[in-house]
Amino acid sequence: MDMERIVLHSDLNNFYASVERILNPELEGKPVAVCGNEEERRGIVLAKSEQAKKAGIKTGDTVWQARRKCPALIVVRPHFSTYMQYSRKVKAIYARYTDLIESYGIDECWLDVTKSTKIFPEYDGEMYTQVDGEKRFSDGYLRFIGDTIRNAVKSELGLTVSVGVSFNKIYAKLGSDLKKPDGTSVISVSNYKNVIFGLPVNELLMVGGATGAKLCAMGYTTIGKLAEADDGRIYKALGKFGQTLLTYARGEDESPVRAMDDDRELKSIGNSMTCPKDLTSLNDVRRTLFVLAESVAARLRESGLGLADTVHLWVRDSQLNGYQVQKKVRHTCLCEEIANHAFELFNQKFSLPFAVRALGVTVSGFDKGASQLTFDETAGNYAKRERAERCVDEIRKKHGYAAVQRGIVAEDPTEMHNDIKGTHLIKPARFDDGGLPEE
Repeated sequence: MDMERIVLHSDLNNFYASVERILNPELEGKPVAVCGNEEERRGIVLAKSEQAKKAGIKTGDTVWQARRKCPALIVVRPHFSTYMQYSRKVKAIYARYTDLIESYGIDECWLDVTKSTKIFPEYDGEMYTQVDGEKRFSDGYLRFIGDTIRNAVKSELGLTVSVGVSFNKIYAKLGSDLKKPDGTSVISVSNYKNVIFGLPVNELLMVGGATGAKLCAMGYTTIGKLAEADDGRIYKALGKFGQTLLTYARGEDESPVRAMDDDRELKSIGNSMTCPKDLTSLNDVRRTLFVLAESVAARLRESGLGLADTVHLWVRDSQLNGYQVQKKVRHTCLCEEIANHAFELFNQKFSLPFAVRALGVTVSGFDKGASQLTFDETAGNYAKRERAERCVDEIRKKHGYAAVQRGIVAEDPTEMHNDIKGTHLIKPARFDDGGLPEE
């Protein structure tokens, strides 16, 4: 038989709020929400406890909305560095079972334990079963693996995790959403149609709001209906992306789980953000682009990939229409240059009046340190400006993002603490029609 993979997707439950409960045990059993600064426009719910969730509080609610739903709500400020520490501790537990651990943000991971089955000797049930005449891992054995890892995290760190166990990454991700909090779901070769095919199509990875609406309008309201769809019709409606979705729905995804030390080369570096309110002035757009470019430039300098020669701009307007433009530029890793190029792209595409809901800035075309400064660049003090930005990087590492600010950012006090790099913990792309991945 073909080698059957054992892929897990682990999702830490209410991660930020759960860590806050560990830091302050008095929060146990109480409705808790981790929120941005209430005095700024970013006073929104970032995470909530089970008790807050039962009160109807949702991620993205404003603080006042959350308090109206639950007057007893306890609001705490986020501690991102502590969350990162716990994330690393969880991955250290996963590493006992496999080195194939692929992060999906700070609180989720895929694990491939196919070659690690000897690590689970305590299982005393039937390890295999027959499916269509072929020997496959039994659901009981797969559940035992998920429970073993889930219980290790719970007993050692006090955090609960939901685990999906399957034969590919997409189905494992679906499985981790089925039993929350603190559960294991098995989606195996023998049961996947019964478990998966009745789920709404928008539960499938990479199906965003617009894509889901389009599929539903075509009659593909469930994952099963999409799996049985005519390839040509889906391709005509969604192109190559549609073929990818068919592969996912049918359980045919064969993408590997990347190892923790996988040094696969980055092709681009970017960040995007949904604005607290629609941007309607050029100055507000330019300021936001500088906030994003600060993150992109700092991440580029950290990456060791050298300088970038292409700047990409993504814009989503108040009607949820998405736009993408890009331009070739001289090689750079400077925030000011990246932001100004992005602003030029914006001005080429938009004129007043406009209402911008979200912006994204990305760079690509890395030189890996091969570029040489020209005479014009030397005369323009490029090297001096790069040294200055690297010094700012170090100051912020020691004293926080707000320790040093550009004048344009300091014009708006609500932006002075908007550390995109430190707080936007990126997940792989969830694409939707007309826009770049949301990061």
